[in-house]
Amino acid sequence: MTRAPLTVLVLLALTVAVLGLAGCGATARGPYAPDAQQRRDIHKAEATYQKALAELADGDRKDAEQLLRETLGFDLYHGPAHNNLGVLLLEQDRLYDASEEFQWARKLLPGHPEPRVNLAIALERGGKHADAIEAAKAALEVQPGHLGAIKAIALISVTERMTDDGTVAHLDAIVERAPEAQWREWARGEKVRLEGAR
Repeated sequence: MTRAPLTVLVLLALTVAVLGLAGCGATARGPYAPDAQQRRDIHKAEATYQKALAELADGDRKDAEQLLRETLGFDLYHGPAHNNLGVLLLEQDRLYDASEEFQWARKLLPGHPEPRVNLAIALERGGKHADAIEAAKAALEVQPGHLGAIKAIALISVTERMTDDGTVAHLDAIVERAPEAQWREWARGEKVRLEGAR
């Protein structure tokens, strides 16, 4: 039962985080390359990104991934494209690549919690539980009360037996605010279990 809510969280991340690094090429690319600013075409990037969103809405992950990579080819600094590309890579269990995309998105979207929550999911799947909790806590610093971050922290804390004084409060928040019955029931059960263990 504890793994099912994480799957819901990943799906939530894709729908909520629709706001993703370009593939390896023959030439070096990056923010510090001498011609980085000249290569940017923000208008083409945004038009291509909108096409990617349409493909995501239609469920065409393969074309969406290609369009997101094209978006980043036009503008390496397009934070939402990095985030969404990361989500698609996470769905393919390409954890390292997904984490790189979420790191880019986190830097380019400093006021958005979604890249941080998505990074937490990737880190958790990679077995880096403490780092995952820290990434989710960073999302709460950006947006206090962000439900996706609260779910991630609670799920990882309970699953990995890393609970602390804040775990019950996170479980209470899920019971009160989560729209999904599966999450609310899970949180109620874990709260009863934790309080019974004290």
